[in-house]
Amino acid sequence: MKNFESFMAQKLEEFIAYRHSLGYAKNSIRSNLLAFDRYLKEKNADWDKFKPFFFLELREKIGKEPRTVNKILSALRSFFQFLVRKGIYPENPLKEIPPVPERYFIPFVFSPEQTDQLLEVLCQSLRRDEKYFLLDLGIYMAILLMACCGMRISEPLRLFRNHYRSDDGTIYIEKTKFRKDRLIPVPKAVMIEIKNYLAVRKSLSPDDKNPYLLVGRKQKPLGGYQVRDLFHQAVRDIGLSRAKQGIGDLTFGSPIPHSLRHSFAINTLKGIKDRGESSQACGTSRFIGALPVLAIYMGHRKYQYTGAYLKVKDAKHLSGLIEFARSQLDVI
Repeated sequence: MKNFESFMAQKLEEFIAYRHSLGYAKNSIRSNLLAFDRYLKEKNADWDKFKPFFFLELREKIGKEPRTVNKILSALRSFFQFLVRKGIYPENPLKEIPPVPERYFIPFVFSPEQTDQLLEVLCQSLRRDEKYFLLDLGIYMAILLMACCGMRISEPLRLFRNHYRSDDGTIYIEKTKFRKDRLIPVPKAVMIEIKNYLAVRKSLSPDDKNPYLLVGRKQKPLGGYQVRDLFHQAVRDIGLSRAKQGIGDLTFGSPIPHSLRHSFAINTLKGIKDRGESSQACGTSRFIGALPVLAIYMGHRKYQYTGAYLKVKDAKHLSGLIEFARSQLDVI
């Protein structure tokens, strides 16, 4: 974890600690604030420099894609609002700084068939050496829970053994984003996978006292980097790897672990709608009525946040959008 080095380092750390107390991940905003910290050092700036023009120059200096620039500006806006509330600074110097116009972002979506293919390749890639097998199996289980239960990448990694309740087939997810707890039912196929994993774990480590459901090394949980590495290798193996690409005013995302959560939401709601289409209008009402239930399952505070995932209908629709966007550029 990189530390802040400017004269504002202590205040930036206090702000991150405050956000953490509200339920945000500690590192979710750090990288955005580090850009500000570096700029302060480069300009040898102090409190007197914090005028709107200073931040307009910073906005130009960043020189990254609009979405990244706006994330940094948003982080700084929140930081200075924190300073204003604490009486450290008189007013927010970024309140009049407009965001940079962004491209419309469309996330990558796995079809159910592609998700199955991904999991199959992951299963086949498990190293059979006893030294690595349990570790690889744990990574596979983390990705399985993300794909089949719509979890964020941090959630399966922080599960304790007692969070899985085999008697009623549920998982208790504790204090994740916004410190929100939830208890979710687990599909039967996933329950079988968890049972098999725990049996393997017991056979390989009879005296194991690691408290986490998915074990890493030295009594620690799995690391996010381990999950990402194996995920991206599997994506390459099934031929779905691609870079984020901008076409016109659209940005199409690359496959990342969070794409599994997007895909879970989209494919779940599509399945509900498809099952209700035979009753015509009832199909749409079931689709809309399912949003609040799915929002609770996924740990969203408002079902509108779940609805934000629905930028595409499914993987086939996404492919069509990409081809359409390219064709329009050809016409122009």
